[in-house]
Amino acid sequence: MKDPVTLSTGITYDRDSIESWLFSDNNSTCPVTKQPLSDSSADITTPNHTLRRLIQSWCAANASADIERFPTPKPPIDRSRISTLLDEASNPSTRPNALRELRSIAAKSERNRRCMESAGAGDALVSIMKRETVIEETLLCLLHDLQLSARGMRDVLRRHADLIEVLARVMLAKRASDQCRARAVVLLRSAVAAANPNQLMSAREVFVAVVGVIRDRISAQATKAGLKVLGELCAWGRNRVRAVEAGAVDVLVGIVMEAGEIEGRRVVEMGLVVLEILCGCAEGRAELVGNAAGLAAVGKRVLRVSNVATERGVRILSSIARFSGTKAVLQEMAEVGVVAKLCLVLQVSCDVKMKEKVREILGLHGRVWRNSPCIAPYLLSSYPN
Repeated sequence: MKDPVTLSTGITYDRDSIESWLFSDNNSTCPVTKQPLSDSSADITTPNHTLRRLIQSWCAANASADIERFPTPKPPIDRSRISTLLDEASNPSTRPNALRELRSIAAKSERNRRCMESAGAGDALVSIMKRETVIEETLLCLLHDLQLSARGMRDVLRRHADLIEVLARVMLAKRASDQCRARAVVLLRSAVAAANPNQLMSAREVFVAVVGVIRDRISAQATKAGLKVLGELCAWGRNRVRAVEAGAVDVLVGIVMEAGEIEGRRVVEMGLVVLEILCGCAEGRAELVGNAAGLAAVGKRVLRVSNVATERGVRILSSIARFSGTKAVLQEMAEVGVVAKLCLVLQVSCDVKMKEKVREILGLHGRVWRNSPCIAPYLLSSYPN
């Protein structure tokens, strides 16, 4: 141990190890006794100065064995200093220096970030953001770097119910850099995960902002965060229609069609998950079949990415076949290879329920598809009766 600290249970650990256990791994119990610990994460540990001095003395006594004596650790940041810096950050004249020092403190350790959270840094920073016409990038960076816990984000949302709209405005600002938008959408993901259902009935500008970040492919992290936000929001009220009106379907078709090694298969899976949600409404299905590459993009990913992607793709095609199966749509499904791919699903080893879903789709329009010249004979042999 280089910096021994003692918990309220009486057990002593090295500071880096126990803080990693508590903060990075999100545990709330003593590793040895399994007893629950205090909710005040910033004050959860007490330096064990006696043990540290004994260890340093032992190191000095064994210096001949090439054991180096480590320096005395610096005392952790205290809440009073954090509070002072937050007060300075609220003043435009002292804000730049205060924000730089706060970012430096946040970057040093998880304990510092939790100390800042307990001192009300999240609340203070959002209050400053809401007062400013042009939001400083350093301010947003600090709020992003804080990595507020779920509990901390809920506390912020209780005081600032419009946080989701505030972050959307940041992403839509004309002068917002790509890095600024990326950090804003990551923050938005945390806010949406902690928000209550009433706060998730979002305005159209939120969907325009998120869809814009996904469309621009700023980074893999930003794309995944944007897809996660869309998935969470579209589960509530008329948010699916708002997302469709913001152009989400066309952007998702592009993601599903073009996502490669940079974004990874996870992005394709997430894109199909959100696309399935949007196809749960008539507006979403109309946009998908109206997109020249829509059905082909979904069919392309069946049996090509993962079991999750195949399952979601089949569900999307089921929605189209059941509720939007016009003559033109059915013909397109045959021409772009969707029907052939569904027949192929019946020939490979996959989930039984998925095969039942495929049989249901093929059975709905057997009269149209069974004799289609677009389907190879060896695939027609598996067509359900």
